[in-house]
Amino acid sequence: MMNRANFDYAIENTEVLLAPDQRIATFGRTRFQFYLISELMDRVDRVRVRNGHIDADRPQILTPENFARMLLDGFGEQAQRYADSLRERARDFAVLRYGFQFRKTDVSERMFRDPIDAVIARTKSQVEGESETLSAVIRGVDDAWEVCLLKFTIDMIERSSGGNIGDFKRRGLI
Repeated sequence: MMNRANFDYAIENTEVLLAPDQRIATFGRTRFQFYLISELMDRVDRVRVRNGHIDADRPQILTPENFARMLLDGFGEQAQRYADSLRERARDFAVLRYGFQFRKTDVSERMFRDPIDAVIARTKSQVEGESETLSAVIRGVDDAWEVCLLKFTIDMIERSSGGNIGDFKRRGLI
């Protein structure tokens, strides 16, 4: 089990070196390809490159009504009153809910006996050369690589949310 210090270390040491050109699609599913590059902690010049996909479901609109219902499962009367007051004050309020699926079956890995900077340069060059517009090159921590991937997905949500909200507004959905 990962402790809090290792989790924080992984988050702080995750760097998206090459981000996808596109954001999460508002009205469809988006499939990102990732290349997560990490140094092995116990070996010099041993680098692992994990390659796989992350599927992002289309964002869903959660109205105050639905959002409150989701949050209040198992809460009592006082929480219900608070949620009712929120609904009254926030008629135009909406939250986007993003869903990601991470399938480990899509993940492959390769080991290299090179300095990490050389592996990063080759991987970026490959992605740029093949015009992989939905690909990301990420530098992360080997033992906590899934945390690094989670950080990437959160960054993609933050990067996409403004455009997704704008798309929903233009269609009159929020």
